Amino acid sequence: MAARSNWLPILAVCCLLAVSGCVALSDPPADSAYNWTTVTAVDSDTDEDLATVDVRIADTDSKRYTGLSNTSSLGENEGMLFIHDSEGRYGYVMRDMAFPIDIVHIDADGEITMISHAQPDDDQTFRGTAKYVLEVPYEYTTENGIEEGDRIEIPEQYR
Repeated sequence: MAARSNWLPILAVCCLLAVSGCVALSDPPADSAYNWTTVTAVDSDTDEDLATVDVRIADTDSKRYTGLSNTSSLGENEGMLFIHDSEGRYGYVMRDMAFPIDIVHIDADGEITMISHAQPDDDQTFRGTAKYVLEVPYEYTTENGIEEGDRIEIPEQYR
């Protein structure tokens, strides 16, 4: 019994270190950790530019998880572009969001597959087929005539 009690302080220290490491890893990325680029929404019928958006790039698990939850608002032509490793079905939620947004699912070819208008108190998951997900100010897609089937031109370095 005495030998077992000698391990308790070591075990407690190991657990404390493990928990501290998890907390450190879960800290949200600082705004300065994001790269920025510009994407363009293009009408699928006319090839006319509909809007341009300056976006923060969320291309790591940590950045995708945090998303816009540490952001108090978006500028008029500002958003976030989530980049996944491969096309699939991805769900987005309004975790800790302070303002409404449009959530735009985009396939690997840049075609918009789904647009959702989400409020901060929505407790649903907005799930769609995508390789990219663009979050922009609420009703931005409606105000700029952006529809499912249109495309988002993403700079080559992020494709």
